Amino acid sequence: MATGILQPSGPSNPPTAPDGGSGTQKLGRISSVDLREVWTSEDKHFTPWLAQAENLELLGEALGIDLQLEAQEKDVGPFRADLLCKNTAEEDSWVVIENQIEKTDHKHLGQLLTYASGLHARTVVWISSQISEEHRAAIDWLNRIANRSVRFFGIEIELWKIADSPAAPRFSVVCKPNEWEATVDDAKDAIGAEGGNRSQKLRIRYWTAFRDYLREHHSSLRPQKPSRDHWYSFGIGTSRAHTTALLITRDDKIAVELTMNAEDAKEIFHDLYEQRDAIEKAIGEPLEWREMPDKKASRIVLFKSADGYKEETWPEQFAWLREKLETFDKVFRPLLARS
Repeated sequence: MATGILQPSGPSNPPTAPDGGSGTQKLGRISSVDLREVWTSEDKHFTPWLAQAENLELLGEALGIDLQLEAQEKDVGPFRADLLCKNTAEEDSWVVIENQIEKTDHKHLGQLLTYASGLHARTVVWISSQISEEHRAAIDWLNRIANRSVRFFGIEIELWKIADSPAAPRFSVVCKPNEWEATVDDAKDAIGAEGGNRSQKLRIRYWTAFRDYLREHHSSLRPQKPSRDHWYSFGIGTSRAHTTALLITRDDKIAVELTMNAEDAKEIFHDLYEQRDAIEKAIGEPLEWREMPDKKASRIVLFKSADGYKEETWPEQFAWLREKLETFDKVFRPLLARS
């Protein structure tokens, strides 16, 4: 028997690279586009563009907030706020958006503060082609003195294209609240509070670790700032409801629920209840349907036995919470959009 080096079967010639043999694929060149080439004016072109659902979705991705448009060119005294939205993960949480496709100036800063105070906004967003150093310092200062009651964001908007492709927008967050500092402050508050200290400190650590877990696993969920509450809410595309993760230490349970807290919460609940069989089939297991006739809110809940104090089991708990929250979002989001 002849011996020698085994040769691979098939053609003897190696495949040709996509560029004809150089071994490197030809790539396009990215170039910037002047904002004025696409949006001639802020009020007639940029603001209406941003008000479209798919573009608010892009902005929401940059902010980490689910946004729902409530009003465009909203009157605030003698001024008009460009966009007024709701943060769907927080009940009655208003978001004011001020647009400026030029470099930031003092006039728009003053308008922004006027809108925020007049509308009692929880989140304030300033979008500009360039946020100056002095206005970055001003936004950072506002975040420091706001005592976590209001969040201020500075966003730069850019347009980019490859060769002759359509221009694509990019939102870059250049100023934002110091989430880490705020979380530490919450932990300090929990330590200094009377009663319930152990559970409050646990919740801060638990939700902070869960937020990090979601980010590390590239979840589609948008986590808010962790708090010492036993719940952790997520937007679901409408201010009429939101999904919530629950840590119930007294019963050794965790849970995921759909919370309906709008004025028409009972109507939403009954509409979903009529589809109960199909919903539970899509979720994959039975749910607890809590109408709560004497309360404003109604809830649909799924529980799991788990001890939040056993930190070694947190990865398993986080995996379950993530899976069920994402499933709730997938099932309920389109149903709520139609109701």
